[in-house]
Amino acid sequence: MGGILCKNGVLFWKALSVDLNDPTFKSDMDLVECGSGKIHESIDKLPSSQQDLKTHSKDAQRSELSTFNSSIGVLLSCLGCVIGTGNIWRFPRIIATASYSQGSLTFLIAWAMSLFVWSLPLSIVEYTLGRFTRTSPLGAFHRFLGNKLVWLGGWIVAVTYMITAYFSVIVGWCLYYFYKSCALSSLPRDVETSIKIFNEFAQESYWPALTHTLAVVIVGGCIFGGIKWIEKANMVLVPMLLGILIFTFGWSLTRKYSEVGITFLFTPYWGSMFTPSLWVAAASQNAFDTGAAMALFISYSSYFSRKNGAVRLGTMIPLCNNMVSLLCALTIFSTVFSTLIQTSPTLTRSGILKIMQSNGPGSTGLTFTWIPVLFAYVGGLGRVLCSLFFLCLSFAGITSLIGHVQLTVVTAKDLGLSHRQAAFAGLFLTLVFGMPSAISINVLTNQDNVWGFALMLSGLSMAGLIIIYGPMKYRRVIVNDFGIDDWKLPVVWVFMISVLVPLSGTGLIIWWAYDLIKSNPKWYQLTLDSMTTTLLEWLIVFLILITVNAIAVWRNIDFFHKDKQNGYDPHNPDYIPKDELQSFDEFFIVSSDSVNISRNQMRTHL
Repeated sequence: MGGILCKNGVLFWKALSVDLNDPTFKSDMDLVECGSGKIHESIDKLPSSQQDLKTHSKDAQRSELSTFNSSIGVLLSCLGCVIGTGNIWRFPRIIATASYSQGSLTFLIAWAMSLFVWSLPLSIVEYTLGRFTRTSPLGAFHRFLGNKLVWLGGWIVAVTYMITAYFSVIVGWCLYYFYKSCALSSLPRDVETSIKIFNEFAQESYWPALTHTLAVVIVGGCIFGGIKWIEKANMVLVPMLLGILIFTFGWSLTRKYSEVGITFLFTPYWGSMFTPSLWVAAASQNAFDTGAAMALFISYSSYFSRKNGAVRLGTMIPLCNNMVSLLCALTIFSTVFSTLIQTSPTLTRSGILKIMQSNGPGSTGLTFTWIPVLFAYVGGLGRVLCSLFFLCLSFAGITSLIGHVQLTVVTAKDLGLSHRQAAFAGLFLTLVFGMPSAISINVLTNQDNVWGFALMLSGLSMAGLIIIYGPMKYRRVIVNDFGIDDWKLPVVWVFMISVLVPLSGTGLIIWWAYDLIKSNPKWYQLTLDSMTTTLLEWLIVFLILITVNAIAVWRNIDFFHKDKQNGYDPHNPDYIPKDELQSFDEFFIVSSDSVNISRNQMRTHL
């Protein structure tokens, strides 16, 4: 006769040789505890006829198409989402701009502390939140906090989207430099020539607009293919990128005087330890680096099963990411110091740092200026290796950009759009909003400063969700009781997310504002790099989100009616959702009567 089996928290049908009237039915059925799910509340949703079975099987197949194939695919996709231009382009330039002539170690200390105080607790929230709710940040905030505070999730999505718009421009730069490395007759051997090439491209031509468009088109090919295409792309691109980065790092260490740059990187200037701008730069860079509070991993982990280790990934990915960032900084600094000492022996450390800080507004051209110079001294393979480096940097940017755009797509789908409509809307808006940054490098620098620091507010929003719901309850219900074969979340995380994250985020914002007002008497003027401009851009987004949220509450508009069948409800975690029931491994039906008997017997014995 037909029977029902529960395995690993998932219900499914299976052919069993049992007597349904046997009083030992429960043991014969080999019932296993079903996690936090109550079987009896979901039995009526099981198929009761062959026609229902066919429909249910199709639903299961559609659900299967929206999950990762393997654990290595999950790992590489998450790594691809964070390892990219943020590590290779942004991190070295932020170190350069935040360093003093004595050294950079104080920045690295602040950056490392930010990882443990800020990024790790928030990364774990993202992975576990997405795995449990299987929805977008908007949907997650809606389920946890109700209709009135959805705008907090909207803020996180908006900030990440604004970063996505100019981030696509940087990916376009990488594509151009790959082309240029192949097309040049020889690589530049001095910094002046390399800076000239960068300025002609980034500030004196419309190439960035074209390459920005090309980056969006390439990413669109993966986004339209769904999560399976994204996984396949990362399986190839991420290992290639890591291999090239390790080789480049190793080669930079062989250059004469490279140790001077490394020594500078690890030399402290304790007088800068209490400078607000240093801590703000370190914290925002770490958030940008790891993707903490960008909600990228809420999007990716919404495709997780309960067996995917959300706590494990939320801990390991940020640590691996920061190791890659440090590798990139060592490569750039050893290259810069080695080259300048050999070409200009009279330069002091202070003079070298000033040159690094002058490579474009905010050192935006640092990596693009110095990597070609490094490979020019490799020899005959220099052009080949330089081309491979920028090809892999392009790959890294594309895999990260896929994760950024995917967040917009998942959010649009939760609001009722089809996958194709959501993908087209996300790509088109990225193209349009990124165009000003492509045309003007000063606009790009402004956007990077404004929205990079806005991640502090995103982190506070995410911590607020946990505090309102209850940190201990979140740790027990959403994380430890829900995950299968995952690391257990320790109690110390409760203190970190409910005390350290809010205090550090709020303190940095207040400290940043105080320092800017004190150091700049004309802080109120509207310039591209003023505090007033930053606050104004934030205010515009806040007002739009709160207005839309208020109208939705007033008019009783439910944007998430299509999303309720997916994922779990944090306020009723015992209920098994429809998408979980679609994960049945095998169906067996004898007749409608036998199925009904099975349901009754199941209720009797549970």
